[in-house]
Amino acid sequence: MTTRSDVRFMADGGIELGAWLFLPASARLPSPAITMAHGYAGVREHGIAKFAEAFADAGFVVLLHDHRTFGVSGGEPRQDVDPWRQIGDWRRAISYLESRPEVDSSRIGLWGTSYAGGHALVLGATERRIACVVAQVPTISGYQQGLRRVAPEAVPALEAALNDDERAQARGEPPRRQAVVSVDPSAPAAYRTTDASDFYLQPLGDDAAWENTVTMQSTRLARMYEPGAWISRVSPTPLLMIVAMQDTITVTDLALAAYEQAHQPKKLVLIPGGHFDPYQSGFEVGCRAARDWFRQHLARKEGLS
Repeated sequence: MTTRSDVRFMADGGIELGAWLFLPASARLPSPAITMAHGYAGVREHGIAKFAEAFADAGFVVLLHDHRTFGVSGGEPRQDVDPWRQIGDWRRAISYLESRPEVDSSRIGLWGTSYAGGHALVLGATERRIACVVAQVPTISGYQQGLRRVAPEAVPALEAALNDDERAQARGEPPRRQAVVSVDPSAPAAYRTTDASDFYLQPLGDDAAWENTVTMQSTRLARMYEPGAWISRVSPTPLLMIVAMQDTITVTDLALAAYEQAHQPKKLVLIPGGHFDPYQSGFEVGCRAARDWFRQHLARKEGLS
């Protein structure tokens, strides 16, 4: 039976990150491993532990961490999404996995989804300790996604709010906040669709540490983030992209265009539905594709179960 334990490791600035470590019930040690993290403003309870469990059941050691300022991880201000800090912290997660006696450090794969799917592209291009990459519904271009998701007439008000937040912080005030999800058009929020609200507001369990807020400065950083620019540099690390065919959040056509810029070895898997379907109706397809990719590129010739 796969076991799950709480572990912690240190990141830059003395910040302690919390994670779940999944150990397979029967595996040849040291085993291949997978490092995982969630997307924008999510925590490990947001629908991805079942991916980790499936990978562990297939014989992989799995580390699933919360990004700094989220969930059980440390860091201030809380609920702040800085992509480059998250990428730096993820390198520490890789180092932590390397230090575990259960892990074969030459066989570590990386799985990221949504915003962290963008991180997977950056890390795949710049972190050669990673033996293969899975990027599920990845962020490609914050600028292009912003053009699709924010109406032109709403941009001046958004920019004004971001500038007001910057001026307030310069006066010593804490970062201003908005909701992660809200269907109320009068309330500032990162996402407004029903499927986003259903996903983020799903029951997470009594032990989950999450709130429906995110700093406004996270929005500015997201609009500046361009992980798709790195995709041609992932090779020779093998890259699997899992793309939802009607994705209006990380936007299907941007993902498909980016995939064309990636070099071999690469593979594309398409899942019907929108951005959140890979966690739900498309889970079996996406999880199986990722598991098989890890088996192909992390297993020794004798293979995994």
